[in-house]
Amino acid sequence: MFEKPMFGATISPSCEYCEFGRKAPQPGCFFCDKKGPVSQVTKCRHYRYDPLRRVPRRAPKLPTFSPEDFKL
Repeated sequence: MFEKPMFGATISPSCEYCEFGRKAPQPGCFFCDKKGPVSQVTKCRHYRYDPLRRVPRRAPKLPTFSPEDFKL
């Protein structure tokens, strides 16, 4: 029936992640196959999330341990 949102529901709809959006030469603009040139934060009724367009956040740095940390 209803599709579960991929990667949680915290990703807000944006042309940046849309299947139909292509990056334009101007910063902050996208070229939509359906609507033409639009801003990055625009979302239209043709919006369809494409998980391959999302750039994941970097993993946090792991803490460094010394051998003294493991002594009893």
